[in-house]
Amino acid sequence: MENASNNHPKSLEEFLRYHSKGILDTIGRAFFRLGIHPNTITIIGLIGNFIGAWQLAIGNLTVGGIIILICGPLDALDGTLARLRGEIWNFGAFIDSVTDRYSELIILGGLLIHFLLINDPVSCVGVFLAASGSVLVSYTKARAEALGYTAKVGILTRVERYLVLAPLLVINQPIIGIWIIAVLANFTALQRIWFVRKQAYSELKK
Repeated sequence: MENASNNHPKSLEEFLRYHSKGILDTIGRAFFRLGIHPNTITIIGLIGNFIGAWQLAIGNLTVGGIIILICGPLDALDGTLARLRGEIWNFGAFIDSVTDRYSELIILGGLLIHFLLINDPVSCVGVFLAASGSVLVSYTKARAEALGYTAKVGILTRVERYLVLAPLLVINQPIIGIWIIAVLANFTALQRIWFVRKQAYSELKK
């Protein structure tokens, strides 16, 4: 008999998906009846984040933050719609992941332009570190899985980064969000490196 505890979500992303499944399924079924394709949702989310990033770049931080906050749930909705349509396939998941990375970097790019325009070099460094950490969190997981390891660990995955940054943008506190991500995203990448190292050493001992 399977341990019941194994069915409980182990990360914030899994927790949110688990507890929002009913809402997402309801919205997904409505979109399904309208004939909306999952890729359409993905593209809408990407375009929305681009518009939000543009608002950040020109200094409308609250407006940009609201747009980005609204676009966030679309990341889960496209997967829900694909499942309801019976169109779950690897390339769709691949495109979803790639657009997620583009969205995140576009948002950080908007903030970088904003800080350049207001002549804030320290915050520009923070954006660079945040972007580097965000990319490395994804890369370490992808590279680990390509080598046959797992690396789904860490305190600041994409969902956490979104939940940190978007609300702080809405209340016009981007610098706090940027530096939280700059520190904790890179720490998460190091957590994953260490986790893979332990797996590799365990193999050597066998």
